[in-house]
Amino acid sequence: MLTLKDKKTIITGAGSGIGKAIALLFAEKGAHVILLDRDLEGGKLVAESIEASGGKATFLPCDVTSQQKIKTLFNLVAPFHILVNNAGIAHIGNAVSTTEEDFDKVISVNVKGVYNCLHAAIPIFLTQGGGVILNMCSVAAKVGLQDRFAYSMSKGAVAAMTLSVAKDYLHQGIRCNSISPARVHTPFVDGFIAKNYPGKEAEIFEKLSKSQPIGRMGKPEEIAALAAFICSDDAAFITGTDYPIDGGFLTLNT
Repeated sequence: MLTLKDKKTIITGAGSGIGKAIALLFAEKGAHVILLDRDLEGGKLVAESIEASGGKATFLPCDVTSQQKIKTLFNLVAPFHILVNNAGIAHIGNAVSTTEEDFDKVISVNVKGVYNCLHAAIPIFLTQGGGVILNMCSVAAKVGLQDRFAYSMSKGAVAAMTLSVAKDYLHQGIRCNSISPARVHTPFVDGFIAKNYPGKEAEIFEKLSKSQPIGRMGKPEEIAALAAFICSDDAAFITGTDYPIDGGFLTLNT
């Protein structure tokens, strides 16, 4: 039986979507989850839900783009055993239509945010003899997706950071892996479609669903289940690996 009993776990972007699903499952498996998010209401609701079910949860408002705030919070909750770098933002645009402002924003959250958390967590892991890191990557890091220039770039950086950290700390007890989902149905996706394709919500939802050969989007709970295994002691022999969870998107599309 997979367990995360007494594993203190930091999860960024835990107030909704995939991060919320990971927090709920990790708590169910016995972890004490530290929820970080800019969304005060969402983060508090997730923490309250976990505690109401008998789990352990602490919500701390945080913006991953601030290195000093991340360092302060990580040192405050140390020692901890697992870091899940889940916080991220999406963006639509190609290399010409993407503005400098939007490009910088994607980098600040999706790339610098992950770096900030790695920069703060690794020294703590080294002092305690090891730890586990899971980065949320994407199939966008591996294939060309139309009008996803900045987002794809950012996830390519996450993939590279994962390999670098896994290699650099291979013999210091730190495991670092990543998960690459295809499209996952979250409230963010619904809002994203409504904002960018008004009046065509049903059409775009069906189109995005069918872009996975399996014929649907993933569920946050499915991503969480894979995350729980990778972060558990059952996966102690796994590091420097990316796990596509994509309904056949990378291998079965023709």
